[in-house]
Amino acid sequence: MAGRRAARRTALILLYQWDVTGQAIASLYEGEVDDYARSLAEKVVEQHEELDSRITEAADEWTADRLGALERNILRLAIVELDEDAVPVEVGIDEAVTLAKRYSSEDAGRLVNGILGKIVQGTAA
Repeated sequence: MAGRRAARRTALILLYQWDVTGQAIASLYEGEVDDYARSLAEKVVEQHEELDSRITEAADEWTADRLGALERNILRLAIVELDEDAVPVEVGIDEAVTLAKRYSSEDAGRLVNGILGKIVQGTAA
């Protein structure tokens, strides 16, 4: 699990840079990038508009573009993993909340948890 956890962190850093700078994701790779991190980051970039739409729908009165870049990309990563059944739902949400708390704040962790919970409920219904 530590391998995937590190890959998520790497993907988050790449996506944050991509989101803030607007540079192509491939131009941000430095050195060896874990295959799982690369795959996650590229899928998020490819699907970001649809992912943002789902985030906006689940976030009460907030649009995805009003969220911080970290929170937005943590949510995008988690949704991609959950959609692909790459991890059990509980693990995917827990990993996303952990990233939000570590790199942003306790409030960000609660926000991520709430939005992902609504998204999971919506897809399970």
